[in-house]
Amino acid sequence: MAKLLVIDDEEAIRRLIRLNLMDSYEVVDTGEPEQALALALEHKPDAILLDLRMPRYSGFELLQTFTSFGATQLIPVFVISGEAGSKTKEFCHDLGVVGYFEKPVDFDALRQSLETLLKDRRKERRSEPRVRLRVPLRLSGNDEKGEPFSLLTTTENMSRGSFLCSCGVALPPDSVVAIQFLGPSKEVVGKARVVRSEWHETPYPRYAFHFIEKPVHWVLD
Repeated sequence: MAKLLVIDDEEAIRRLIRLNLMDSYEVVDTGEPEQALALALEHKPDAILLDLRMPRYSGFELLQTFTSFGATQLIPVFVISGEAGSKTKEFCHDLGVVGYFEKPVDFDALRQSLETLLKDRRKERRSEPRVRLRVPLRLSGNDEKGEPFSLLTTTENMSRGSFLCSCGVALPPDSVVAIQFLGPSKEVVGKARVVRSEWHETPYPRYAFHFIEKPVHWVLD
């Protein structure tokens, strides 16, 4: 059974989350954000549900810790918040949040997002170590309407066989793109397949790619 870490200072919210998700997930929760990192390291949850506004502690700071600390940066974080502002959502996205749910929580939508994300993550090769590294690339292929595209982007993290980056066009699941390093030679590195998407509701979703053709030269080789 997959495990969730819930961080919210309101006991009623934590109890509601437990009641709605405990049939499918093991739920570890805390109302003390100061303990959250230690709990994440101890329990190694499959996903984190995080409130933003808590007394004496900023959920934004905790979010930044989770998404930048090596031991937790691969754990997907969902924000559960009473804040509905677009700037708040955009800021959370920039920090690496994979989903944003306003209170009162739509538990059907939350459950679906969790199931989809964790199912897709199991398909990925997570045995390879990943590093946060920004490398400029050109992606070329066809979007979800079948139209050709070619755009510049920058990786957010990568391993020897995969990488995560934003993309200004909508890509269908399992679509394949050609990868180029930026430089005078415009060398084609290889081809990669979409294995996971994040923030489909935003103009610039992020996609996780896994190489299907072994790169001749890659940054981490």
